Amino acid sequence: MSKLWQARFFTTVNQLRDLPDTQVPEIAFAGRSNAGKSTAINILCNQKGLAFASKTPGRTQHINYFSIGGAHVAQHRKDPTIVEEIEALLVDLPGYGYAEVSGSAKLHWQRLLGDYVQRRDQLAALILIMDSRRPFTELDVQMLEWFAPTGKPIHCILTKVDKLNRNDSINVLRQAKAKLDSYVDEDGEGFPFTVQLFSAQNRIGIDEANDKILALAGLTEDAEPTSDSGSDSNE
Repeated sequence: MSKLWQARFFTTVNQLRDLPDTQVPEIAFAGRSNAGKSTAINILCNQKGLAFASKTPGRTQHINYFSIGGAHVAQHRKDPTIVEEIEALLVDLPGYGYAEVSGSAKLHWQRLLGDYVQRRDQLAALILIMDSRRPFTELDVQMLEWFAPTGKPIHCILTKVDKLNRNDSINVLRQAKAKLDSYVDEDGEGFPFTVQLFSAQNRIGIDEANDKILALAGLTEDAEPTSDSGSDSNE
């Protein structure tokens, strides 16, 4: 059983000043509304309703935290989590880019997301969820460029590959790798960016994503996974 299956709702915040005063690694999930972020979190944590997928995408304006350790999944939701026993936190960031959201809400989200990914010391890595049919939108690139200067890893998950045929899946993965490789620092060194294919519908890439997230959170004895992202098992 994966440690991600221990995930349990911890807290929700709408302002940076309310972020939890914890020192464990945080793995944040970001992505456009409708990219499949909530679905990916739920299937990786083996819980149908952990991350809320709104019927009106883009309406959720909060940062939601899920704890790994400190509580049992089956524990009553009102029973307290033992904060001292939390090993890591999964962070579900607000979906971005939904057209029907008001301008003031968009500005709030932009400030919230930008400040969080750039300044949160506990943030160990970013999981960027993108629809494989429409990756690297303007807002996805903005998120990459906000986070890249921190030098921390970004793992991109290209969702809904069940909507693509095999050749298209191979091509989109190749193009995504090339896009990520194009980012270099001032010394010409590449950033720690990785990418894989994923489908909740066909259960493609779940093990790879699970292993990567656990490694980034420091929840495995091994170092970073040595297999190439987007391996043949995903295609």
